[in-house]
Amino acid sequence: MARLLFLGRLEDIAGAAELHLPLSVPTPLADVIARLPDDLAAAVVGPRVRLAVNGVLCADRDRIVAVADELAFLPPVSGG
Repeated sequence: MARLLFLGRLEDIAGAAELHLPLSVPTPLADVIARLPDDLAAAVVGPRVRLAVNGVLCADRDRIVAVADELAFLPPVSGG
């Protein structure tokens, strides 16, 4: 079971801060994203959204997601 974390505006789109996605075998990230609702999938592939895998920032969008990986999708933030 992969754990997907959504921060900021992505949490609003997902409707939850966290989703669990059943995986029985290692799966390409693109296939994991394809299993998300269309609006959420479109949001997480945005060029400014960063990805962290098991707590480490990752630039490799072609990676394979292991069954027990934690994926965090980090949108850009703004402050004031």
